[in-house]
Amino acid sequence: MASNTFHRRSLMAGVALAAPALIGREAAAQTPSFFRIGTGSAGGTYYPIGGIVANAISCPPGSACNVAGATDGVPGMVAVAQATQGSVQNVNLIQSGNAESGFVQSDVLHWSYTGTGLFEGRPQLQRLRFLAHLFPEHIHAVVRADSDIRAFSDLRGRRIAIGLQASGARVGSEMILEANGLRAGREFTAEFLNQAQGTERMQDRGLDATFTVVGYPAAAFTEFCSRTGCRILPIAGQEAARVIERAPFYSTGVIPAGAYQGVTQDVPTLTVGACWIVRDSVPDNVVYEITRALWSETTRGLLDRGHAKGREIIRQRALEGRGVVPFHPGAERFYREAGML
Repeated sequence: MASNTFHRRSLMAGVALAAPALIGREAAAQTPSFFRIGTGSAGGTYYPIGGIVANAISCPPGSACNVAGATDGVPGMVAVAQATQGSVQNVNLIQSGNAESGFVQSDVLHWSYTGTGLFEGRPQLQRLRFLAHLFPEHIHAVVRADSDIRAFSDLRGRRIAIGLQASGARVGSEMILEANGLRAGREFTAEFLNQAQGTERMQDRGLDATFTVVGYPAAAFTEFCSRTGCRILPIAGQEAARVIERAPFYSTGVIPAGAYQGVTQDVPTLTVGACWIVRDSVPDNVVYEITRALWSETTRGLLDRGHAKGREIIRQRALEGRGVVPFHPGAERFYREAGML
């Protein structure tokens, strides 16, 4: 039943183009309040995780809330996971009020809030507030199993998908390639495609590689690796060090053997945190209840059963990746009461 509910809400995400303003909790008991979560493309990890989280925090009018065997969601709330281009679009949607919340890479979050890095010279997006760190995302540099590309030096002159224009994946992909002497339009041809589009083009040999930042296992790569065969290029040693020097939000990590069919050994790579951000205008009591619902035992079960990456969303790491971005007061209240601050 929970699975069917998730799929229905996932379908809602693509058509949820508008939502009423959040309302007080008392009125919510009679009238639903809609809460939008900007995620990513359907072939990545943000979108399915967003669907699980939306299911977990929702408790529409007339539903049983906070009782045994029922949702632990916010009374009166209907949360929807919206498919987007990813982190960069999400911070802009939240800042402009076109989404109440969204999933964002910790580096994009810092740069957008402070007007630095990728956002140098742009207005600071200071309506962003921190709700929680969710999980580490891994750099995937994927090629066909029969490709002659074995290292970054082999990517010169190739055609590479680096993520959608307004995605954190593009930011990470370009940074890693540039740190290794490869610039779009000069040393390689960039295609602004998501994971699903990139793997389709690789299958047809219209691309040589697909780079992205995503939590494993990502659906698009799972399908591609099982259908066509794949390899993941390692990012280690000086290749990794050059990126970390430029962006200390990145750290070393591993895509483990067995994460995808044909990946028989651990692959060293880089990781960056995925955070859940909310707009400062969302009422404190609403964010408090959302934070409570996120870290409830009921949600724990939904995350564990719903997606492999869901098992990595743990309360012990909830405060990572925030940097200088303020807590939303509602989330801060929850963490203080839980003894975490």
